Amino acid sequence: MPGPSGGQIGGIPVSKVYKRSVRIACSVADAFAWHERPGALERLTPPWEHVELLKSSNGVTDGERVVLRSKVGPSWITWEVEHFDYASGQQFCDRQISGPFAHWEHFHRFADDGDGGCVLTDEIHYTLPGGAVGAMAATQVERRLEQMFTYRHAVTKADLELAPVVAGRLLVSGASGLIGRSVVAFMQTQGWRVDRLVRRTAKADNEIQWDPRKEMVDWSDDYECDAVLHLAGANVAEGRWTKNRQAEILQSRTESTRTLVKQLQNLRSLPGVFLSGSAIGIYGSRGDEELSETSDRGKGFLADVCRDWEAAADAAESLGMRVVKLRTGIVMSPAGGALAKLLPIFKGGMGGPLGDGQFWQSWISMDDWLRAMRHVLVTGSISGPVNFVAPAAVRQREFAQTLGNVIGRPSFVPTPALAVRAMFGRMADEALLASARVRPDALQDAGFEFLHPSLENALRHVLGRPL
Repeated sequence: MPGPSGGQIGGIPVSKVYKRSVRIACSVADAFAWHERPGALERLTPPWEHVELLKSSNGVTDGERVVLRSKVGPSWITWEVEHFDYASGQQFCDRQISGPFAHWEHFHRFADDGDGGCVLTDEIHYTLPGGAVGAMAATQVERRLEQMFTYRHAVTKADLELAPVVAGRLLVSGASGLIGRSVVAFMQTQGWRVDRLVRRTAKADNEIQWDPRKEMVDWSDDYECDAVLHLAGANVAEGRWTKNRQAEILQSRTESTRTLVKQLQNLRSLPGVFLSGSAIGIYGSRGDEELSETSDRGKGFLADVCRDWEAAADAAESLGMRVVKLRTGIVMSPAGGALAKLLPIFKGGMGGPLGDGQFWQSWISMDDWLRAMRHVLVTGSISGPVNFVAPAAVRQREFAQTLGNVIGRPSFVPTPALAVRAMFGRMADEALLASARVRPDALQDAGFEFLHPSLENALRHVLGRPL
C-alpha cells in the first residue's frame, strides 16, 4: 500500500517518505533477476513521462550510474543517480548525485511472502528544494509518485506473472519506432537477447547495420537468431499522401521485407519464426461489418500496401520459417501514434468526435500488443494473419467520450469530416475516418488473455489516471 509521510519546518514540507508494495506471484529470485536485466528501466518508465536515457548502467550493483533527462513542465532536467547497498536477491538502491531534489534515495526491496510469491516494496526518501518552491511542489510530487508507481507495479506484476517460456535470441527491425522501442525493453526483461537492425553505423554489440535499398545486412558469418520481428516502414500518418509519399510508404515496407528475407537465406541456420508487421488497414473501410482474419481484403491505398507487404513476408514461409503477419490496430500510448496527437487537443478542451463519430475504431493497449507478440512468437501452432486488436472495438464518438472522461476534459467539440479531409487529404478517408470493426479471433482461439479488454481500462493505465 502507498503512503507518503514527512515533516515540516516553518509550515513548509522539507523531507518525505513514499512507500508502496505489491505482491507478485513469482519467486524473489525471478523478481530480482527481472530488475537486473537490460531494459528494466525503460520498461518501468511510464509512457506519459518525457524521459531520455543518456547513459545506462551495466546493472544495479554498487557504483553503477544512470544519467537521464526528464521533462518537468516546459523544462528539461538532467538526473544522475548512483546505485548503492546492493544485496543480491534482497535489495538494490539508488541515490541522486545531481538532479531536481535536494535529496533522493530509492530503496527497492524484495521479500518472500511465504505463500509461493514475493513482495516488492519501493521506498523513496526525498527532500524537496527549500522555501516556497518546495512547498508548492509537495502535493504535485506526491501525486506523480503515486501515478508512477501504480503504473510500475502493474507492469512489473503482469510481466512477471506471465507463463515462463524458454528465452532465445530475437532480431528486430524498426526498433527505434514507438512499438519497436517497447518491444526491445519488454523482451530483454523477459530474458531474451534482442538484436536491433539499424541504418546508421552499428555502435553496440546488439546492433547490426543494414540498408534495404542496397539489399545489405552487415551481420557476421556465424550470426544466428531464433526469431525475427520485422516492423520497419515509413510512418503512414506523417505528412500528406502525395504520390511520392505513397511510393515511399509502400517501398519502405516491401523493399525492407524482401531484403531481410533474402539475407536470412545466407545464415548458417534459419530462424524458426518470422513475425512481420501489417495493419488492419488491409480490410479497408467496411462500415458495421465485423472483420476477422478470414475476411476479404478491402479496397484503397492502405489495403494495397498491406497486401504487398504481407506477400513479401510470405517468401519467408517458402524457406521453411513459420510466418505470422501482425495486423495491428490503433496502439494506445501517449508516447506516440494517434493518442499522442489527440491528447493536446483534448487537454485543451477542444476534443470531440471526428465526422459523425459513428465509424468503428479498433485499438489495442501497448502492453497487450507486447504480450500478444510474445504469445504468437512462442506458440508454434499460430501462423498467417493475426489481428492485434482488443476484443471491444468502439465507435469513434465513444472513443472521444471515453478519452475525455479519463482525463477530465470535455469531448463534445466535433471536427467535421470536410475539415478532416481538407487537412489530411486522401489519408483522411483511409486512416482517420475509416470504419474497421475488427475482432481478434486468432489470438482468442489460441488462448490469449487481454490485460486491457476495455478502452477505459487501457487509457487509465497508459495515462496514469487510475480510478
